[in-house]
Amino acid sequence: MKVIEADFFTLTALIIIYIYIMHCFRSGFRFLSSASASQRVDWDPTVSLALKHATLILLEKCHTRDHFEQILAQIMRTNLIGQTFPMSRLISFSAITHPENLDMAVRLFQHHTPHPNLYIYNTMISALSLSLNQSFAIYNSLLRSCVYPDRNTFLFLLHASKFLSEVMQIHCHAIITGSFSYSYLQNSLMKIYLEKGKMELAHQVLQQMSAPDTVSFNIMILGYAKKGHIIEALKFLQEMVGLDLKPDEFTMLGLLILCGRSEDARLGKSVHAWIVRRCLVKSSNLILNNALLDMYVKCKELMIAQSIFNALLRKDTISWNTMIAGYARIGDLEIAHSFFQDMPCRDLVSWNSIIAGYAQKGDCLMVRRLFANMAAENIQPDFVTIINLVSAAAEIGALHHGRWIHGWVVRLQIKIDALLGSAFIDMYWKCGSIERACMVFRELTEKDVTVWTTMITGFAFHGHGSKALGLFYEMQEYVMPNQVTFIAVLTACSHCGFVSQGLTIFYSMKEKYGIEPGVEHYGCLVDLLGRSGRFSQVKNVIEMMPMKPSQSIWGAVLSACRAHGNVEMAEIAGKELLKLEPENEGGYVLLSNIYATSGRWNHSDKIREIMESRGIKKIAGCSSVAVDGIIHEFVAADKRHPRWVEIQSILFCLKSEMKFGTDFSSELLQHHAHVTEAH
Repeated sequence: MKVIEADFFTLTALIIIYIYIMHCFRSGFRFLSSASASQRVDWDPTVSLALKHATLILLEKCHTRDHFEQILAQIMRTNLIGQTFPMSRLISFSAITHPENLDMAVRLFQHHTPHPNLYIYNTMISALSLSLNQSFAIYNSLLRSCVYPDRNTFLFLLHASKFLSEVMQIHCHAIITGSFSYSYLQNSLMKIYLEKGKMELAHQVLQQMSAPDTVSFNIMILGYAKKGHIIEALKFLQEMVGLDLKPDEFTMLGLLILCGRSEDARLGKSVHAWIVRRCLVKSSNLILNNALLDMYVKCKELMIAQSIFNALLRKDTISWNTMIAGYARIGDLEIAHSFFQDMPCRDLVSWNSIIAGYAQKGDCLMVRRLFANMAAENIQPDFVTIINLVSAAAEIGALHHGRWIHGWVVRLQIKIDALLGSAFIDMYWKCGSIERACMVFRELTEKDVTVWTTMITGFAFHGHGSKALGLFYEMQEYVMPNQVTFIAVLTACSHCGFVSQGLTIFYSMKEKYGIEPGVEHYGCLVDLLGRSGRFSQVKNVIEMMPMKPSQSIWGAVLSACRAHGNVEMAEIAGKELLKLEPENEGGYVLLSNIYATSGRWNHSDKIREIMESRGIKKIAGCSSVAVDGIIHEFVAADKRHPRWVEIQSILFCLKSEMKFGTDFSSELLQHHAHVTEAH
């Protein structure tokens, strides 16, 4: 006997068929009947007087709820209420044509439609698609009435479904009713599976299609492109061409998204050339042109993007916003601002893009000015705007600016959710106010893993190791830690010297939490052991790591060697670091300083000579201070500041006062000593 290998959906469908048949036989109905003979109401437009009734004709011209209620009253008086066709018109009008009357449609369906047909059921399922429970309740009523669903029923149910389990149930029901072969339904299933990250289920649907079309492959290519699966998306393109299906502009749209996500400019240029050769893109095709702009911007090919932008005969808000965001992202704010000023019509995205650029630079003054201009143009800010404002304050440690934003949010009674709350916590601890960060954290009603992790990170960088550890164990009563959480808590252990606690947490990652340690976690472990001078354990960890040590790991080892004067280990770490970062001056300087500290001046000079021969120069360290939202930077003996004369004068006064204070303290001590000797 031949064994047929069935998939999940086939097996589930067979089970449902059996249950459905048993239900129909027990209820006394013939399987697959649309309704019982006694309940069926036949309407013949050529002979039925009710169809020509003036009230039904008047319904087609109705536009207000008041008029609808009058027509409904007239239908009740003429005994048309409860009859299938008039009810279908009433429900369709109140549920679909004028959805503001949906509440009336629900009442008409529940109380005045004794024998709803498939059209009425589909109308109600479609109208209630935003309410999951109601849509499925209507569908259950349909099944109990032994009305046979069609492909539209399942399409409307798919629109209503929010969870994967519901989509899979709809999939099974479509198979047992024979509606699954409808290509539009198959394409809709693939799209939803891809959106929910179930790539293998979407691929399974494609394989089961008897004749997949261009739309089917476009859905697969676009879905895989959005998830960053480059090879698989290209395989679908190859399969599509192999079936003699011609790629269209939507195929190219998926490929351009793929190139942008992967930042593969070379592949993007190939796709662009393919589009041009087949004349798929025209200056009037905004969707494809905007996709080209977006791809080149994400690949940091701004010159090509600008040439395409300049050649466009039609530009919409998306075109302008793409260019603004692109230049703002690479820090070229002069050009970004120029696009922003030239833009004929700015929207919220335009303002957010330019504000984000200045926030990334830490220009709080410009951020506040743009925000004021935005308010003057009556553009309502959203959470992205607020987070950009908070990020600008965090970037330069401008506490007063951060407090102003926080106060503004509180005054407008904007709800601080987990995302905004974590941004405020991050800003406060970066600005040095760990107390205010803790206050925001405790006041949050909803805390996700990001909120807990941000607070733990704040405690770690402020040296509150015990509080960080306490919060790490407290959070597990509500949410489970993720990979970033472990980096934060291991950093806290490293900064505070909690070696045993750090080791326990690191080795529990996989055993207790099922998280495989990454290179960042091994970096924290090496830093933890290195700071405590356990170099033999550091060496063992590096040798046993499942991946190659990164630059940060060797940098941590080198820093620990400098602190503990371990020249032997420093030489090993220095050589490995210089192999990975031969152009970075940090490794050379650290190793040279370690040699100098240990008195090996010849080796120190040799490292400096190697730097000079390779053209590597030490970048001068600088300090900065933010005054009224403007960052002022200074290097040693820097006289370039426009107010240098004033700065020098104040420094001289401070130095004199410090000298006077020192002399006064010395005299006081000497006087105290003389008095003590006299006694």
